[in-house]
Amino acid sequence: MKLKLLSLVIGLQVAWILGTVAMQENKLRYAPTVLLETRPVDPRDLLRGDFVTLGYAISQLPLDQFRPPLTAAPPPGTLVYVLLEPRGAFHEAVSASLQPPKAGPRQIMIRGTAEHSWRAESVRVHYGLEQYFVAEGTGNPQGKVTVEAAVPKSGRATIKEVFVDGKPYREVMKQQARERN
Repeated sequence: MKLKLLSLVIGLQVAWILGTVAMQENKLRYAPTVLLETRPVDPRDLLRGDFVTLGYAISQLPLDQFRPPLTAAPPPGTLVYVLLEPRGAFHEAVSASLQPPKAGPRQIMIRGTAEHSWRAESVRVHYGLEQYFVAEGTGNPQGKVTVEAAVPKSGRATIKEVFVDGKPYREVMKQQARERN
C-alpha cells in the first residue's frame, strides 16, 4: 500500500513538472511575438547571479492613454492591459485599460501590473519581462538591446530572445569573450 501511494505521489509530481514545461514550450513556440525596444539597467544580484535588468518604452504609460482616461494612477498591483501595435521595427503601446480590451486585427494585448510611479501623470507597468538571466561573468551587453517576447492570448508575456545590435545575445557575449582573450 505504501509503495503504491509513494508511486502515485512521485508520478503526480513528475506529471506536474512535465506539464509546466510543456505549457511554457507551447507558449514560446505558438504564441504571437512582439519586438520591444529596451535599455539595460543593472547586471548583478549576489544571491541570484548575473542578469540584465531591462526597461521598456511600454513600461511608462501616460494617464490619457488609458480607455477610459484615468485621473490618477491605479494602486500598485492592479492589473493593466495594454494593446500593442507594430510601429516600424517595434511594437508600441497604442492604448491601455484596467479591463481586458478587445484587440484589433494588428494588435496584441499584453498584461502587466501597476507599480508605484514617481510621475503623477503616468502609470508604471511591470510585465514580468524586466529581468533576463545570463551566463556568469557576462554582465551588461554593449549595444542596442531589443527583446522578442511571446505573448499568448492570456497576455502573460515571456522573453523568447534577447538581441544586441540585432544579433542574439548569446552570440554577442561569445564574441566579446573571444575578443577579451
